[in-house]
Amino acid sequence: MVSLLMTLNKKDFIEIEFTGKVKGGEIFDSNIKQDLEKIHLGHDHPVESKPFIFCLGEHMFLNALDDFLIGKDIGEYEIELDPEQAFGKRNPSLIQTIPMRIFREHGTNPIPGTILNFDGRIGKALIVSGGRVMVDFNSPLAGKTVVYKINVKRKITEINEKIKAMNEFFFKRDMEFTVDDKRLTIKTEKNMKKVVEMFRDKFKEIFDMEMRVIEKEETRPGVAELKKEQK
Repeated sequence: MVSLLMTLNKKDFIEIEFTGKVKGGEIFDSNIKQDLEKIHLGHDHPVESKPFIFCLGEHMFLNALDDFLIGKDIGEYEIELDPEQAFGKRNPSLIQTIPMRIFREHGTNPIPGTILNFDGRIGKALIVSGGRVMVDFNSPLAGKTVVYKINVKRKITEINEKIKAMNEFFFKRDMEFTVDDKRLTIKTEKNMKKVVEMFRDKFKEIFDMEMRVIEKEETRPGVAELKKEQK
């Protein structure tokens, strides 16, 4: 009989290991070192893997995987997702023809297979013909059935570890913070303050805490350092 204490519920923080692959094909995402090495085969830089901690039901993972894990127990699972559950069907309207002059103005010489960035929209050049380039803005995984292997390793119960995971997910960095009863204080660089404040309601919803964001004081050189600079 499964212990109710181990059942995964919405808003639980959990740590998982996972690997996603196209059904019958290649791995496209993972946080397991040996699988990451298969994705980056031929790259010179070392592959780094790290734990993935997230809050269930808060759109921090694929929604279909969130829904699948809620109600499950700690353990290993495999789930197959059709395109509608995963990365969507291919949309013909996202295949667009762009004049070659646009590329020339930006010093780019597209060839078929080139991955291009148009103001944050990622596309793949399909056909280069005369003065036009056909670009596909569909996700590379659109229209594909995918399979995820997931190992739910543990539930996270310690509040500081939960907040650290949230900071890393939303802000892509480890941020200094303190928790005092029902108040969370986050210290950040000046240029990050407004960005962090945008997530005030999300932190309130998940942790039932008021969030305060303060800027770190800029460190100034001491007398000895100033003398060295003057020399």
